Amino acid sequence: MTDHQQHDHDDTHGRLRDGVDQARDAASHAYESARHRASDAAHATAETLEANPLGLVVGGLALGALVAAVIPRGQRERDLLAPVGRKVSAAATAAFAAAKEAGRSEIEQLGLTPDAARGQAKSLFQGIVKAAASAGTAAAKAGKEQVKTAS
Repeated sequence: MTDHQQHDHDDTHGRLRDGVDQARDAASHAYESARHRASDAAHATAETLEANPLGLVVGGLALGALVAAVIPRGQRERDLLAPVGRKVSAAATAAFAAAKEAGRSEIEQLGLTPDAARGQAKSLFQGIVKAAASAGTAAAKAGKEQVKTAS
């Protein structure tokens, strides 16, 4: 190999090495960038879930309903999932009943019972009647005084 050929070979080899190094650096940079974005997305998702766990439940139910609507069920799936559906339905009914009872208990502890509301409405109505009677008496008295002074 001549010096000229050796020099061309070294140049080509150097350019290939530079290209490989640049490709490796670009791939490494892309990997790090993707890793940071995935980590940021995971943190943002965790924060969102901590702030709004009910949104997760609603979103999960919506996603499940969408998937169930799109994917047809086979007979085997129906046979396997029927007991699960009954259990989920029973659990949801029990959870609703427990929430209803807990809410009712909290309302009663605050004194917001139907009897207490009726009592407060009665008291308010009696106060309005008393105020109207007082206003009527005062108006009649003022009218009599006005008639006496005008005469």
